[in-house]
Amino acid sequence: MANTTDFTGQSDDQLAESLGNLKREQFNLRFQAATSQLEKPSRVREVRKDIARIKTLQAQRNAAAAAK
Repeated sequence: MANTTDFTGQSDDQLAESLGNLKREQFNLRFQAATSQLEKPSRVREVRKDIARIKTLQAQRNAAAAAK
């Protein structure tokens, strides 16, 4: 994923797939950090924030769908 990924243009299925990919990457980064093999420590924060962005967008879409 790019640093400035825009998730608003993605469909619900694409968001779910992106979330799964980011969670896998987060797990791998945590594993690398535990074994002192982490090359880019700032990526941990980026991934965490991207996960939060996707979850927020999903919650907004669910609230909008429930309001209709």
